[in-house]
This record gives sequence, structure tokens and C-alpha cells, in this order.
Amino acid sequence: MVVYIIIALLCLVTGLAGGYLYRKLLGESKIRSAEEESRRILAEAEKQAEAKKREVLLEAKDEIFTLRNEAERDIKNRRAELQKLEKRLLQKEEQLDARAGALERREREIERQEGEIERIKGELERLREEEREKLERIAGMSREEAREYLLRQVEEESKREAAQILKKMEMRIRDEADKKAKEIIASAIQRCASDHVAETTVSVVTLPNDEMKGRIIGREGRNIRTFETLTGINLIIDDTPEAVILSSFDPIRREIARKTLERLIADGRIQPARIEEMYEKAKAEVEAEIKEVGEQAAFEAGIHGLNSEMIKVLGRLKFRTSYGQNVLKHSLEVAHLAGLMAAELGTDIKLAKRAGLLHDIGKAIDHEVEGSHAIIGAELARRLKESEEIVHAIAAHHGEVEPQTIEAVLVQAADAISAARPGARRETLESYIKRLEKLERIADSFEGVESSYALQAGREIRVMVKSDVIDDLGCVTLSREIAKQIEEELEYPGQIKITVIREKRVVDYAR
Repeated sequence: MVVYIIIALLCLVTGLAGGYLYRKLLGESKIRSAEEESRRILAEAEKQAEAKKREVLLEAKDEIFTLRNEAERDIKNRRAELQKLEKRLLQKEEQLDARAGALERREREIERQEGEIERIKGELERLREEEREKLERIAGMSREEAREYLLRQVEEESKREAAQILKKMEMRIRDEADKKAKEIIASAIQRCASDHVAETTVSVVTLPNDEMKGRIIGREGRNIRTFETLTGINLIIDDTPEAVILSSFDPIRREIARKTLERLIADGRIQPARIEEMYEKAKAEVEAEIKEVGEQAAFEAGIHGLNSEMIKVLGRLKFRTSYGQNVLKHSLEVAHLAGLMAAELGTDIKLAKRAGLLHDIGKAIDHEVEGSHAIIGAELARRLKESEEIVHAIAAHHGEVEPQTIEAVLVQAADAISAARPGARRETLESYIKRLEKLERIADSFEGVESSYALQAGREIRVMVKSDVIDDLGCVTLSREIAKQIEEELEYPGQIKITVIREKRVVDYAR
């Protein structure tokens, strides 16, 4: 059994050893074949690498050859451009050299000419001195005297030219100003509409019956004497049926008397004590009405901050008329016109309206104080703490004072517009025409007058004179003489403006 095991082990060992040897021999043969294969591959790779190397070298050589050719062509082109630039530079250098030479020749010529000019200037100065000496000997004047003479001539000529220029500018500005003024005035008149009111110096009171006249007169005239003494008016009782007339130049007294009489007639008890009682009531009523009217006028004109005394004086203008025109209505109209024109000109509208409303304030008290209503009104406005601009506009609105502000001029123009419009002043056609004809007749009576025209309801007269008979200075004298004769022969309200016009016309014909 053991022998079999040993034999088996020996066989196993022998098999293992044989297998090992076989595997070793097989592996060595594979290794040799692999080495041979690798050597073959390396040899082929070396052959391929050598071939690739030769191809790359050939391509590199071709590229180098191509780049070298391009570089050579570029170098040739640059050399050609450089040669062209060198030629241009050489040409420019030659031109600059030629110009430099020409400039040098020109400088030498200029220097020569300057020397010649200096010589000629010296010669001219010498000749001028000789001429001056000869002129001084001939004219008998020194150099300074001749200079002064020439300067005077130049100054006179300059003055004449300046005067001509100023005259042209003045005419152009006057034309433009007239056109603009007409536009402003026309616009203001179109935008302002006011009532036309005409009052007289008498008031008529209607009676219920003629028996009332006897009661008004009273026993032995006691009632009428008391009435006239208290009111300060004249009570006219005539044959007019069922009516009596109150006459007075003071409209406020006349209004108080009218209200007093109407109250007495309504009450029926007419006696001195009752007359005094009714008079006091009527007086208080009129004073309240005056204040209310003044406040209403200020409100309508848009004026604020008026002194209470000024408001009362303004209210009194309701009972004041001037040439048939109610002064308060006229003042309101002037305020509106002045405000509209101020708006067109871009000036102080409130100041213009305030001055326009107060411009005739003096007419409320002109029967109590001596002087023109413009000056009286200005003093009243100053006393009641109105500004100097307002005071000046009031004083200047009729020309007693020269207007210095645009508002004063506007008030003056608005006053003239309001007074000159149709219906403003009541005057019979016959007396109106006669006054105009007499104005023109006075102007035509002077020698050298060609024609005359009365304008603005007789407030201005324009006189056309013959230019070959009357000169410019004669126009001044003529206007004064016409004004003097008008003052002597005519009676007129306010003032009359005399304008003398002299025109020179020369006409010829080309045949």
C-alpha cells in the first residue's frame, strides 16, 4: 500500500517537474518570438520615422524657401518706396533751397525798398515843412492856429452830421411812437365804455299842487327865508305849474336842499323848526351817500387803501359837473383808460388807475380854495398822504407842471380822450362852430399863413405857413402871437394848443 503511495507521489512529482519544464520551455520560445517581433516593429518604426523626418525636412525647406522669397520681395518693395521717399525729400530740399534763396532775395529787396521809403519819407517831411512854412507865410497863421481852425471846421461838420442823424432818428422814432400811441389809445377806447351823464346848476322839484307853493313861502315869507338860509341856495317859485326850481352852483347844497324840500312836501308840515329838522336829516343822508359813492367808485376802479377823507372828497364829485360831464364818471373813465394804456405799455397799472381816479379831486373843493383844480387836487393829495407819483400826476394833468413820469403822461392822455369823446361835453352846435371858425379866422389873419385847422373840439389849432415867407424862427414868433391874440379875443375853458407847421417842397419834371 505504501509502495503504491510512494509510486503515486513519485509519479506526481515527475509530472509536476515535467509540466514545469514544459511551461518554461514554452515561455522562453514565446519570449524569443516576442523579442523578434519587437525588433522587427522597431526597425519598421525607425524606417517610417526616417522617412517622415525626410518628408518634414523637405516641407520645412520648401516653407523656408517660400518665406525667403516673400521676404526678399517685401524688402525689394520697401527699398523701392524708400527710394521714392528719398527722391521726394531731395525734391523738397531742392524746393526749400530755392524758396530760401527767393526769400533772401526778397528780404534784400525789401530792405532796399525800406531804405528808399525812409529816404522818400525824409524828403516828404522836408517838403511838408517847406510847404507848411509857405502856408503859414501866405495864410498868416501859425501851425497851432491852423490846427485849431481845422479842428473847428471838423467839429462843426461833425455837429451838422450828428444833427442830421439825430433829426432822422427823431423823425423815425416820432413816427413809430405816434403809431404805437394811436394803437394803444384806440385799444383803450375800444375796451372802455362809460355812461354819458349831463347835469345842470338847477334842480326841479315837482309839487302835488300849486297850493303847496304858498305853504313853502310861508307867512310873510318865513319858510322860504329859513329854507334859503339853511341850505344856501336860491328857491325860485315862478309861474311854472306844480314845480319849483332850486338854483345853486354848489351841487351838494342843491342836493341837500332837494331832499329837504321833498321830505317837507311828503310830510306836509312846513315851518321853520320842521325845515331845520328835515335839513339835518337830508344833510346826514347826503353825507352817507357821498361816502358810499366814494367807496363804490374806488371799488369799481380797483383802488384800495384810500384815506377816509379822500373817499368823502371823491364821493362829492358825483354832484360836480364840468361842461355837462359828471366829474366822478369822468374820473372813473380816466382811471380805466389810464389802466388800459399802462397795461399796453407794461407800466404800473395800479399807479396809473389811482392817479386817473384822483386827477380831478380838486374840483370837489375848487370853489372853496383859490387856484386851478389841478394844483388844489395835488395839494389835497399830498396832505392826505398820497405818494409823490400820484401828487405829480394830478398836478401835471393839465400842463401846469411838466409831466416827468409815464403815469403822468398816461393820465394826461386819458383825460384828453375822456373829455374829447362824443357826448362828453355839452355845447350847442352853433356856438361850437362859431368858436372853431373864430379860432381859424384869428390864425388866418396873420401874414404868411396858408391855412389853419381847428381840431379836438377847439382845444388845438394847426397852422400851415408859406415856407418862402416865414422861416423856422418866424414860426416860433407866429405861434406866440396867435396864442396872445386868442387869449385877448376868445373865452374858452382850459387851454388851446397852437401848432405851426412849415414845410418846404421842391418839385421839378424830367422831360
